[in-house]
Parts: sequence; C-alpha cells; structure tokens
Amino acid sequence: MSLPTWLGLKIKSPHEYSYKPSSRLIPSSIPSKLNLPCTNHSESQNILCPPTDQNVAAIVFGHGSNSRLYPLTKRRSEAALPIAGNYRLIDAVISNCINSNIKKIYALTQFNSASLNSHLSRAYSGAHIGNEALVDVIAAYQSPEGKGWFQGTADAIRRCLWVLEEYPIVDFLVLPGYHLYKMDFQELLKVHCNNKADMTVAVLSRRTDKDIELGTFQVNSENQVISFKDNPDIRVQNSDISQDKYAGMDIYVVNKDAMIKLLTEYHPMANDFRREVVPGAISLGMNVYAHKFSGYWEDMRSIEAYYQANMESIKNTKKAYSLYDKDSPLYTLPRHLPPTQITDAAITDSVIGDGCFLNKCKIRGTVVGMRTRVGDGAIIEDSVIMGSDTYQSGRAEEDIHIPIGIGEGSQIKKAIIDKNVRIGKNVKILNKENVLECNNEANGYIITKGIVVIMKGAIIPDGSIL
Repeated sequence: MSLPTWLGLKIKSPHEYSYKPSSRLIPSSIPSKLNLPCTNHSESQNILCPPTDQNVAAIVFGHGSNSRLYPLTKRRSEAALPIAGNYRLIDAVISNCINSNIKKIYALTQFNSASLNSHLSRAYSGAHIGNEALVDVIAAYQSPEGKGWFQGTADAIRRCLWVLEEYPIVDFLVLPGYHLYKMDFQELLKVHCNNKADMTVAVLSRRTDKDIELGTFQVNSENQVISFKDNPDIRVQNSDISQDKYAGMDIYVVNKDAMIKLLTEYHPMANDFRREVVPGAISLGMNVYAHKFSGYWEDMRSIEAYYQANMESIKNTKKAYSLYDKDSPLYTLPRHLPPTQITDAAITDSVIGDGCFLNKCKIRGTVVGMRTRVGDGAIIEDSVIMGSDTYQSGRAEEDIHIPIGIGEGSQIKKAIIDKNVRIGKNVKILNKENVLECNNEANGYIITKGIVVIMKGAIIPDGSIL
C-alpha cells in the first residue's frame, strides 16, 4: 500500500538540519479528518489527525546487534529485508507509527544502510504533517565532538540529541526497525502517561514457543519494573518466564528529560540502550513500568525466524501477521509495476508480488517477490523468492547465458532465494540429504537449520543439485 499524499521525508546531514518550512505544501482542501486510501479493501478509512498536543517522537533503528541473518544482511541492513513479496521489514514499523498517529519519526541508520535509506526516502518522500516531514533519516556521521561512528543504540541517540531536542516533544518512542508486529502505540503511551513514568517498556504477556533474546523484566502487582535481567550470550528460556517475569520486546517510551539525564549525566559512556541504559534507569530508582502486549510479534533474529515469518504471512490466521487488516494497513513504496502475468500456471497457498512472469509452473506455499521470472515446468514449494530489482532487456538476456529468475524445469523446496539470483535450467534445490548446516559461500549458497539460502546475485548453473 502506498502512502496517502497528506503525509514527507527528508534525509539530512548534521550540517543542514534545521526546521524550515517544507517546500511541499499541504493542499488547502485537506480536511481535519484525513482519509487514507487503502488498496486492500474497497472503502477508505477515516483516521483522526493527531492532536496538536501529542508530543511524542519515534526513534527507529535500522540494524540490531548479534544478528544471525547473514548472508541476507551482507549488503543490506535488517530493516531493509524484503518481506511478504512487496514490502520491507521497516514498513511494518513505520506503518505502526502512522496507524498510531505518531507524527514525527527519526530513522537512525548506519550499517549497510544504502538500501534502507533509499527505500525510506522514496517510500515516504510525500509524507508531511503541516510543514514538518513525517520521517527524517539521520545517517551515522562524524563530527568534531565525535569522530567515530555510532557505537550502539544509546550512543546513536546521545549523538543525535542536538537534533531530537529541536522538536517540541515530551516523550521518545524507541523502536527496532526490523521486528514484525502490529501494535497500537497509543495504548503504550496511555500506560506511560497514566503511571507518570520516566520509562515504559513493552513486554510479551504470554509465553512463546521460542526463545527470546531481549531479556526479562520482573514486575510487581502494579506492573512497575523491579528488575531486569539481560545476558546477550544466553537466550531466555520459556522456563524463565513466570507470573511476575516477562520477556522484553526492545520497545520503550522514555520521558525526554529522563532520556537526556540518562545519556548525558548518569551514563555518558553507555553504548547499548537495552543492556546499559535500561538497567541503569531501574537501579537509579526511576519510575519504570511495563506494558503487556499479547499480539503477534517476531523479532527476526535468525534465518529460521525470517523464513517462518514469511511462511506465516501466507496464512490468513489470527496467529500470523495479517497483510489484509483494513484497520491497520501496511504501507510501502509505490513502484507502479504492471500486474503479474500468469500463463497456464498452478498456484496454491501463495503470495505473489507485483510485476512477475509465471509460465506453466507449479507454485505452492511460497512467497514470490516482485519481478520474479519462473520458467516452464519449474516447481517451487515452501520457499521465499525475493525477486529482482530490475527487469532485464531482451538484448541483455541474449548476452547472458543464465538470465535473472528461475529456469525451465528447476525444482526448489524450503529455500530462500535472494534478489537478482540466476538459476539455470533443471536445477534442483531440494536438500535431499537433509543437511542442517553448510557454508558454501564460494558457490553462492549456505544451509542453516535445513533451509537453503541462495545469496544475492548468485549464479546457479544448469543442472546443479543442492
């Protein structure tokens, strides 16, 4: 879904940052109630314009620490990973902000940020509220005061306080840009306000069927946080979650004055927000409360988690992330691609992106990304095909032995095919030997948890068997 035209984005360097009126003017016909056109249902919805006294700004990070998503993150940040055919992970987080009437978003980027910065600038370039851009991208920078790059989430916020303080806000909403979930942040902000909290943390209200790596919060009967346990080398097991202990989500609301004191006075050398600043606030006796969240949430910390999230997006169930929720639409870059062309193909239980060419193939339980070309007789099952960044011209295809896409007669099962991959004819990517782990980057692929991952731009010759 593309953004409504009433919402804008500017990428700024530290030297050009100022709050001048935008050159993009809001049409005088925009009413006080804003209508967001939705492509996933027939009727538009009404969303109230954020009240003028709503003083909160979101800080979104594009990359996390200890990621196990390599090689998908070899040339892109986690937040830029494609998801569900047409989207990027960052779109889910930005959409949560838009749907929660958060009117100011700062995206702090550093590692492998070219793809993410490009997507944000193109996707949200028309989004303004009044004279202010909805999204500002602040790329990592060096200055006379700080000659190194961002050393972590806490250091990044501290280094950008001179920008963040300019906007008239009371609270910061700190968010990872690479988690997949839907949350009404207004509920989180209401809890924060009602408790007169210095910091409010979002936690999972129930046990999950997987380990959590973002620590546990112990709370009292009034949901005030008593203690926090975080060990980056040990996952939080389900047995560690009890009636008064809850798994963290790395989502925080922090009072502006408390944030400034924590980062400049109490912990001026802290680099990591979760591991240093959060326990520091608790030990200082600040008012720290927990907000319990019961919806779908995936932290995307591994190839297996990324694969499962894509597979779940195919299922339109309450347990999965819904792409079709009219009350909480998912926004992304409008690419203006032609409709997918399907020629005598059998497709079941799958999600198909825009602009694909699917010829006499069989596709089942698969996410097919934009501009994917699948040749005659190919069979694809239980896989994630990311697609292509561009179309190849006819002349280019004549000069290339194996064009971008999946060749005739090839078979793929339980695999992730990154962008711009060239798979030849009669290739079998089936992992028949049930290999759990294998690193074969030299030949363009790895296997992790039994999932075959074909690296971006890899060439798999005709007749290959993986």
